[in-house]
Amino acid sequence: MHVPAWIWEVTIGGFAALFLFDFLAHTRKAHTPSMKEAALWSLFYIALALVFCAGVWRFWGHGHGGEFLAGFITEKSLSVDNLFVFAIIMAKFNVPRQYQQKALLIGIIIALVLRGIFIAVGAAAINEFSWVFYIFGLFLLYTAVKLAMESMAHGKEEEEYEPNLIVKFAEKHLSMTEQFHGNALFTRENGKRVMTPLFLVVLALGLTDVLFALDSIPAIYGLTQEPYIVFTTNAFALLGLLQLYFLLGGLLDRLVYLGVGLSAILAFIGVKLVFHAMSENTLPFLNNGESITWVPHISTWLSLSIIIGVLIITTVASLAKSRKDKRAAS
Repeated sequence: MHVPAWIWEVTIGGFAALFLFDFLAHTRKAHTPSMKEAALWSLFYIALALVFCAGVWRFWGHGHGGEFLAGFITEKSLSVDNLFVFAIIMAKFNVPRQYQQKALLIGIIIALVLRGIFIAVGAAAINEFSWVFYIFGLFLLYTAVKLAMESMAHGKEEEEYEPNLIVKFAEKHLSMTEQFHGNALFTRENGKRVMTPLFLVVLALGLTDVLFALDSIPAIYGLTQEPYIVFTTNAFALLGLLQLYFLLGGLLDRLVYLGVGLSAILAFIGVKLVFHAMSENTLPFLNNGESITWVPHISTWLSLSIIIGVLIITTVASLAKSRKDKRAAS
């Protein structure tokens, strides 16, 4: 897949314009989006991703089009899991709901920039060392097992947010007011410029999403090795995440099996990555450094079918259990 430099430039510029529009249109006036507003904008950004997918399909073939679609669905699903933690962070800092849009959007933009760096590093590593796929695959299998155990051990509502070292440092050493001043990140007290709690929230959101990228970046590389597709699927998954946060709202608590479903998807992609690494094996202590030919090839379309199937089963089972629990409680 050959992507000229000018297409990269236009693509990055286009995403920058979309995020800027999102910022100006939704955060200029502090408010809590209505369900209708959140739904319409969520559908708009998903439709935009599908139009882009059609363009990839048209100009680079159905193979890469399928890779984009599978990658987008996977990244979007993983981003929904992020929303649980975002909600926990908002509750931890007691952020008024009408001020949450600005914090979320700036945090998402920070996350996209940092993910872009991760993607570039991952692409360089893959081009130089094919055995990196072993590391990616094993890491995803470890993450899948960990996520499944956590999901079965306790519910999302029991999770707590523990500030990382950078957030703790900012809390202790930076000049900061304890009161929110609208949706401003900075204000003045006694003639001195200080940060508001919303600044800490933005920092926490951006850095927390980077931790999720440790799962999502290897996962997307398990579906495609094209950096352009890796970047655009991540960008489209984050674009519209702000509206999805307000749209899902209370529905997040009803997706009780989401963690189990995502762990199954991560495990599947982890196995696929290990198979890919074995088929391109160069490790001298494994099969004398030669390719292992007996491993099965998992096509993009089979991957897409399995991912969609797992998500459908997970969602239906989650909603059925929630209805059952509600009837039992009443």
